[in-house]
Amino acid sequence: MNGHAILENVRRYRGIASLYRQTAAFRPGQSWSLLEQAREWEARALSELEAYFASRADHAAPLAA
Repeated sequence: MNGHAILENVRRYRGIASLYRQTAAFRPGQSWSLLEQAREWEARALSELEAYFASRADHAAPLAA
């Protein structure tokens, strides 16, 4: 997957997490569940970024040697 597609996924995941947080503000009875969902989407975004930068580091390592 190319860098642009990965960053687009990250943007989407963080947008979804933001919607969960906004919804939690208006639904106090469900806020813990909604905030947990937001954390899961943020974790997915972070995981995608980590994988992207790890793969870039793997490609750059032979060039540095």
